[in-house]
Amino acid sequence: MNDQQISREQGDVNLSEQRTQFQQQHLDPRSRELVEKDQQLFLHQSLSTPVLHALSHSEGAYIVDMAGKRYLDCHGNGVHAAGFNNDYVCEKVVDALRSKNTFTSRRYTNSNIVGLAEKLIAVTPEGLDRVSFCPGGSEAIELAVSIAKSYTNKWKTISFWDSYHGNGFQSASLGGERLFKKRLGPMVPGALHVDFPNYQNNPWGFTDQRQVDDEILRQMRTLFEKEGDIACVVGEPISATPVMPTRYFWQQVKLLCEEHGALLIFDEIIEGFGRTGKMFACEHYVTPDILVLGKSLGGGLMPFAGVVVNEKYNVLETQSVGHYTHEKNGLCGAAGLAMIEYLEMHQLVENSAKLGEYLMERFKQMQTSYPIVGSVDGIGLHIGLEILSADGSGQRGVEEAERIMYQCFENGLAFKLIESSIITLRPSLVITLEDAKFIADTIEAAIVA
Repeated sequence: MNDQQISREQGDVNLSEQRTQFQQQHLDPRSRELVEKDQQLFLHQSLSTPVLHALSHSEGAYIVDMAGKRYLDCHGNGVHAAGFNNDYVCEKVVDALRSKNTFTSRRYTNSNIVGLAEKLIAVTPEGLDRVSFCPGGSEAIELAVSIAKSYTNKWKTISFWDSYHGNGFQSASLGGERLFKKRLGPMVPGALHVDFPNYQNNPWGFTDQRQVDDEILRQMRTLFEKEGDIACVVGEPISATPVMPTRYFWQQVKLLCEEHGALLIFDEIIEGFGRTGKMFACEHYVTPDILVLGKSLGGGLMPFAGVVVNEKYNVLETQSVGHYTHEKNGLCGAAGLAMIEYLEMHQLVENSAKLGEYLMERFKQMQTSYPIVGSVDGIGLHIGLEILSADGSGQRGVEEAERIMYQCFENGLAFKLIESSIITLRPSLVITLEDAKFIADTIEAAIVA
C-alpha cells in the first residue's frame, strides 16, 4: 500500500464509486444540501468527511434521514446500548439541567458523578474498585496506560496488530493499524505488537485453536523475556471485527502478566455494557487489572469514558495521571447512570444474549447455503459476517461486500464494513425479535442478489 492509497482496514471508504452512485440515487435534496455543506466546512479525512448521508434525528435502534426514511442502525459508533435518545436517559439529563447539577470542576464533586461511580463499581467484576473519568475513549486508554506505567515503573507495552485504541499518541501507538499514525513521525516508544488470535484466517495456516493461541503466547513470552520493561498488555477481550479468542488464551495472558509484573488492560469501549450478552466482555474470560469503558457510558448523548481499576493501584496520589476538566461532569454522570439503570430495568443484557443466538444461527445457516459467506463470528449483539469474492477464489469480496452494504441501506438497514469485507453488526440492545429477523432477512436478500 503506497502512502496515497485509502485503507479499508477500519471500514468502508468514503471516496468509492459505489458510495457516489448511492448518494446520486438516494439522497433527497435537503440531505444533499447538508452533505455538501458538511463537505465544505469540515476537514476531510478517511472514515468521516465526506459523509454518507444526513440525518434528521435518531431514536431507539433507528436513525432517520431528512426525507423521513428510517434505517435500523447496526453501527451507531457503539454509543447506543440503550438506544439513541432514550427517553429515560433524556429525562435524567433534563433533570440534571433543571437542577443545574452539570459541570463540576475537579476540586469538587456532585451526586450524579458519585452515583455513576458507585453503580460502575457495583456492576463490574469483583476486584474492580476505583474509577476515574475523562471525555473520550482515546483519553481513557491514555489514562489506563499511564496508571500501568506509573505503578510498575516500566515503560513498554504489548498490544495487537490490526487493533484500534484511539487517536492520542499513546493510544495510536498501541493500535495496530497504519491508518492512524502514518506521516506523524515518531510515536510513543516501546509499543510492541503481536498477532491477535484469528482461528479462521491466521497467517500460519493452523486449523487448531490451541496452535494459534500457543504461537501468539510464544510471541508474547519472547517480548517479556527479551525486551523486558513491559508495563502492560492492552487488548480488546473480543475484537471489534469481531474475533472471539478462547478462554484459555486470555487466562494464559493473565498468567504471563502476573509472572512478569505487568498489568492486563481490557479495552471494552465498544464491547462493554451488554454488547456481548454479558454486562462486560471480560466476564467471558478473566478480570483485568484495568477495565477501559467509553461510548455507551455517555448514555448515547454525552461524550464520556473512563477506567475501573483494582484498589491496589490507588497509590499515585502525588502525580496526575488523568487531569481532565470534565472528570466530574454531573451531566455526563446523570447520562451514564441512567443508561446502566435502563439496561438493568429492561433486561437488555439478557436480550442481547438471546437475540444474538438467533442471529448467529441464521448467519451460520447462510454460511452453509451461500459460498460467498466466509467466516461468521461473534457473541451477543456483536457479530461479524465475512463476505468472499463471488469468483470462488476464497479471497475477500471487497466489491461484493460494498454492494451488499448499499443494497441493505436502500432497504432500511445500516451497518459498517471492517477489514474491507466483514459486515459488522452492533445494533442497539433494545432491538426486538422482529428487528433481528429484519436484519437477517435483509442481509440474506442482498447476498442472494
